[in-house]
Order: sequence, then structure tokens, then C-alpha cells
Amino acid sequence: MPDQTDEANLLIVDDLPENLLALEALLQAPNIRVHRAESAEQALELLLCHEFALAILDVQMPGMDGFQLAELMRGSERTKQIPIVFVSAAGRELNYAFKGYETGAVDFMQKPLDIHAVRSKVSVFVDLYRNSKRMARQVEALERSRREQEVLLDELRSTKAELEEAVRMRDDFMSVVSHELKTPLNTLILEVQLRKLQLSRNNFAAFEHDRLHAMVNRDERQIQSLIRLIDDMLDVSRIRTGKLSIRTSRVDLGQLVGGVVDDFAAQMEAAGCALEYLCAEAIVGVWDAFRVEQVLANLLTNAMRYGAGKPVQIRVSSRPDAACIEVRDHGIGISQKSLERIFHQFERAEGSESSAGLGLGLGLFIAEQIVKAHGGCIQVESREGEGALFRVTLPLQA
Repeated sequence: MPDQTDEANLLIVDDLPENLLALEALLQAPNIRVHRAESAEQALELLLCHEFALAILDVQMPGMDGFQLAELMRGSERTKQIPIVFVSAAGRELNYAFKGYETGAVDFMQKPLDIHAVRSKVSVFVDLYRNSKRMARQVEALERSRREQEVLLDELRSTKAELEEAVRMRDDFMSVVSHELKTPLNTLILEVQLRKLQLSRNNFAAFEHDRLHAMVNRDERQIQSLIRLIDDMLDVSRIRTGKLSIRTSRVDLGQLVGGVVDDFAAQMEAAGCALEYLCAEAIVGVWDAFRVEQVLANLLTNAMRYGAGKPVQIRVSSRPDAACIEVRDHGIGISQKSLERIFHQFERAEGSESSAGLGLGLGLFIAEQIVKAHGGCIQVESREGEGALFRVTLPLQA
């Protein structure tokens, strides 16, 4: 059965009501709705309100006749495609048919009307109208499908680009990991080979107290480097899976930062970077002490690598409902281009390639994620050749 969208409207126009009633009774059929107009003016009102499959116009009407109405319909974008059939009781000698076709009619019928001919012709135009509407819906559905396919293709292209980027990052990650892990391992291997050589020569003088103490310190530094690299990889995995844990407790931030500064004092001295620590007051808040230490350690490591052997200042201060940690170095600085991506994974500042033992390029990324997990923010201010200032702001209640 035809659906409701296939209903067809027919317009019949005649100045005689009895003609309208007769024609309406003739045209009645399922899913066909007949609209009657007794003048051209009424017909124009109906044409503004409805969409018609066919218009049957009486030629001879007082005022505006059927031909004039047809010309108005052909002049309007809304109604110019409606098929028009003229009906006339005048004799053929008036040549109304010719004039009707000139004004855009598709057919011309003489009164009295042939019932079967009228029904047959109307049926043809209704079928054409319905087929046209169905085709329009199909075209619309095809266009909608095309747009959906374009959206899907765009999503697939985006996904492809993301996958390619993920593969590139994985390859870069593996390359960096292999290089960075080899650095402390190679040092340990050389140390072991050197000791084996000394032992094979029975050179026990090489293992006197002071020399053995230096060996142990070198081994510890290399092992700590390995542990740091592995911890960074584990933290990235936890961040990606949403499993980075934050275990809060009441912490005196000044004491916590002071402890980290003491731990880094020897390394910073060896790098020629004097540490200057300032904390004017006790600042107590609820944070994860281990994670805050991790953030500060990453910032101090960064300052030591790029500080060019110049002093590094650490300052802890309070703000309304928050605490602030600032780490400033006076080293090579960071370019504007690098500032835009310095907190991304596996990113390093431009010009850092010449420094050895740079790590995986994950320290600042992990630091930012930890600070965000506390509800805080981390910012950086820098210019090339003028050092860098990293500012961590933590709410007192994480």
C-alpha cells in the first residue's frame, strides 16, 4: 500500500459549483485529495498552501480566466512545474486548445467529459507525481548516504593518521629507549670488564678503599639511571590506562622540597649548578608527597641538563588556597616552537640533541600529568639563551 507521503493533491477550478461537484466525484480515489476553487483568486490561495500533482482549469471564467491563471502559475517558481489540463465547453472552432498549449498546458479536454478518459489521464499524472516524489526521496537518501560516507571516510582518514602517528611514536619510543638504556648499561659493562681485567692480573691495588668506594658510587648512579628510565615507562603506561595513583596526606611542602634539594645537591654541584633554595614560611597541604617529589626531581633534572653550569633557584611560596613551586635556571632556554610542545610525550627542546643522557623525553609530560591529577597546573616561561622558569601551582587540598 502507498504510504502517507504518496498522497496526491488535485486542484480543480470552475466557476460553476455543480461542475466542481461532478468533477470531484469523478476524481475521488484512495490517497487522492481534491481541492475545489470557484475562481482564479481562490485557486491562487490554494496554490500557496498546498503542493499539487495536477491542476484542472476551466477556460471560461468571469474575471481572470483559465489561461491567465495558467500564465501566473508558470511565472512562479513554486507552481511552474504543476501539470495543467484545460477544460472547455466552447466549440473547437475557437481554437482554445492551441492557446492552452501556448500557456503551458499538457492536455486539453472538451465538455462533456469522457469519464474513462478523465480518470485515465488523471491516473497518469498522479503516478508521475508519486514516482517523482519517490525518486526525490531516493535522491535525498542517496545524498544523505553520500554525506555519511564522506564523514566516515574523514573519520577513517583521521584514524589512519592517528594510527600512523602512534606507530611513529612507538618506533621513536623504542629507538630512544634502546639508546637511553644502553648508556648506563654500557658503562656498567665497561666497569665489570675493567674489574675482571684487574682481577685476572691479580691487581688488588685497584680495589683499595677509596677506589672501591668510587666504583660503587658510579655503579649506583648508573643503576639509578636505569631505575628512572623504567619508572618513566611505567608511569606513562599508568597515565594512558588512567591508573596513575595519587595517595594524599598532610605534607609540609617546604620540608618536602628541602629534602629533594638536599638529595640533588651533590649531583648539581658535580654539574656546576649551585642550588639556591628559598621558602619563607611553612606551607601545609594535602598532596601525594612521593608524586610531588617526582615532579620536583624532573624539574631539577631538567634544570641540571640545560642549566649550562649556572645557578638554579628553587622557591616555594603560598597563594590563596594554593602553593607554588618555582624552579629557575639560567641556561640555554627554550625556543617558542619548543614551548608549544615541551609537555608532550617524547619531546625535547630544540638544541638538546648535543646533551648526553637526556632520558626518554617523558619527564615534563609525567610532571604535568601528576600536577593535573592534583588539580593544579604547570607553566613555563623562557626565551632562548635566557634560561627557563617552571612554575607549579598546587591547590592546598588535592
